[in-house]
Amino acid sequence: MSKKANKKDTQRSETLQKVQQFKDNFKEEGDHLVQDVFPAKVLELEELYQSMTVSRLADIHTDLNIPIPDPVLFANNVSGDEAKSKKRRLEEDDHNDISGTRVMILPNGPAPSNKNLAALAEKLKPLIRDLLDHSNMLKMWIAFMIPKIEDGNNFGVSVQEDTMGEARQVETEAATYLDQVSRYFISRAKLISKVAKYPHIDDYRQAVRELDEKQYVSLRLICCEVRNHYASLHDLVLKNMEKIKKPRSANADSLIY
Repeated sequence: MSKKANKKDTQRSETLQKVQQFKDNFKEEGDHLVQDVFPAKVLELEELYQSMTVSRLADIHTDLNIPIPDPVLFANNVSGDEAKSKKRRLEEDDHNDISGTRVMILPNGPAPSNKNLAALAEKLKPLIRDLLDHSNMLKMWIAFMIPKIEDGNNFGVSVQEDTMGEARQVETEAATYLDQVSRYFISRAKLISKVAKYPHIDDYRQAVRELDEKQYVSLRLICCEVRNHYASLHDLVLKNMEKIKKPRSANADSLIY
């Protein structure tokens, strides 16, 4: 055998050893994840959820920093502007209805974001990202313990696949939570721009307050759902730990006569 072939075999052997070590480490991390990390996350999220009471809704509002300007009184126009055609006036009215008042600058400075909700979102986002990572890790941990495909005695394998399916569903829902948090800021910015263009219309200001309250309730629900996902995954895995780790060993002896 040539030196080149020997070198290639050595490299392949080293690569396989590293991959096997990676799998073994993953299995150890999976055990730690289920036994230690999941319970700690449940308690952490429960504490945060209990602090997010509905009674705090009144405290989440923030001033928009967009004053209502003084009304402008127009004198009767006798300079000949009445000569504008009816069609011209209708076109200008339609344009104003669509675009509103052009905002060049806000008199009191920038309109701030809701700092209370922004701070709460910053607390939740790392927890949601952790759930994404942990559900993905749980999937791989179970996948590495699935035995080779054989005829019969596959009940334990079906338990593994069902648990992986649950973890996959949790991972998908966690991704939607992050999207939900980011969409709030875009929606609020659009409403703030409406307030700036139409400062005399109180309904736009009320719409901002309603959106803030809705977001607080939504963040509270997300916190509850993330906690529930950790708790349900932990419970599911613990109840089926024997089948997940050894899907065929439990019934192997009963098949021998």
